Amino acid sequence: MVERISDAEHEIMEVLWQTAPLTATEVADRVADAKGWSLQTVKTLLSRLAAKAVIGTERDGRRFLYSPLVERDTYLAGVSRKFVDRLFGGKVTPLVAHLAEADELSDDDIREIEELLRELKG
Repeated sequence: MVERISDAEHEIMEVLWQTAPLTATEVADRVADAKGWSLQTVKTLLSRLAAKAVIGTERDGRRFLYSPLVERDTYLAGVSRKFVDRLFGGKVTPLVAHLAEADELSDDDIREIEELLRELKG
């Protein structure tokens, strides 16, 4: 399992999962409007992710290119499992029940869950 990454680091990962490799400037350009982060902030986050071995770096002349070393699906599976284990004793049913009781599930969500369950059974 990948070491936990912060919400800010996750934003950087989402950019790299969409398109990689990218330079720090390219990553900063993609998060600038939404987050307002400076290039230095992005470089700090990239350094942290590299130290956690979540992204790799490759020298390209005077700059570095950054690419994810962990697939998005693999990361999300691990984080989801840890979440369910920690908060719901490893069981998904209490999570879904909690969301349903808190009116967090729309009719579309319920239909999609029902469809998924049919596919899993069939």
